[in-house]
Amino acid sequence: MKKEIVLSKKMNYIITGAILAIAIVITIISGIQFTKFRNYETKFVVREDVVTRIEKFSKYSPKLKGTEGDSNIYVIEGAEPGPSILIIGGTHPNEPSGQLTATVFLENITVQRGTVYVITEANKSAYSHSQPQEGSSMYYHIETEYGIRTFKFGTRASNFVDQWPNPDVYSHNPSGQKLSSNDVRNLNRSYPGDPNGNFTEKVAWAITNCIKQNNITVTVDLHEASPEYLTINAIVGYPGKKDGVSFDNNSYQMACDVSVKMSFQDVAISPEMSPASLHGLSHRELGTYTDTYVFLCETSNASQGKLRGAFTEDLILTGKDKFYEKANEIDGLIYAAPVHINERVARHVLSIATIIESYNDYHGNEELGKFEVSNIPTYDELIQNGVGKYLL
Repeated sequence: MKKEIVLSKKMNYIITGAILAIAIVITIISGIQFTKFRNYETKFVVREDVVTRIEKFSKYSPKLKGTEGDSNIYVIEGAEPGPSILIIGGTHPNEPSGQLTATVFLENITVQRGTVYVITEANKSAYSHSQPQEGSSMYYHIETEYGIRTFKFGTRASNFVDQWPNPDVYSHNPSGQKLSSNDVRNLNRSYPGDPNGNFTEKVAWAITNCIKQNNITVTVDLHEASPEYLTINAIVGYPGKKDGVSFDNNSYQMACDVSVKMSFQDVAISPEMSPASLHGLSHRELGTYTDTYVFLCETSNASQGKLRGAFTEDLILTGKDKFYEKANEIDGLIYAAPVHINERVARHVLSIATIIESYNDYHGNEELGKFEVSNIPTYDELIQNGVGKYLL
């Protein structure tokens, strides 16, 4: 009996030791993967004869210097001065068409009149970790004429490594509005930001201050949403600050015009007005705290939804999912069917091109004059050729 007890104890020690050894191995492998993913730098092609300069977020929010939040701002100036536009990609790294659209502009356009500012990684910290418990792909790949381009697929919130802990309740600065605890690390709940605030507020302040210091005329923030989300295939515009009887920087008026213009190309996009009751959003706060005409654009992304199946790279790129196909057959269950990344980028590119056209129609005869930007791929070109055709 004693011998059996001794053997039983030895077996327990062996099993416990084996489990600990396996746990240590898994921890080491996970740590290596985490470090590799965090340190991986997505490559963007900078055409030296086109891009005038590269600025850092820390120019506008100095306390970001040396941190994961010190992203690049690519500036393309035309030969003639004129209005300016800021294209913001990568606010939420799990919404890939925003970054890809910004990259298409960075690597293709030329500017004759005015200035184009491009941000490809608005919240770079959120590109340094993946979605917990979702089993999401850490990377996705786009085939181009020059080889395979690798892009990171992150999450919608700053990394805990850069900002921790979450408060029990997030109080938005400066409105004081109470929001979900998780939104404290969400860039699109942190505007206008604070140069002395938490990490994400410093990132938001860099963008706000960039707009203010450069008097940026138009700002477009690019997003995606789950197919069951109400505000989808939409363009959200700020209604303007009332000055006497008129409204200044009224983006919503132009959003309506953009919707009509895009409908002529058989692309439906719904104009929405920025809600006065919800704070921290780019279109709300940038409209309030700067003079820019600000827009937020949404497309349909199946990988963000809750009705999907396996979270694969193919889902990120194609949007194909048997559960969403079934849901699409049920009237009213989803608002917009998931589509391929090519169509999502095409919608965003067309939206920006149409915003520029609308600005020229409304304000082209004013002091700043009109935008003159060329080599923007058309909606049909992106659908037919794919986004990889326009990546260098």
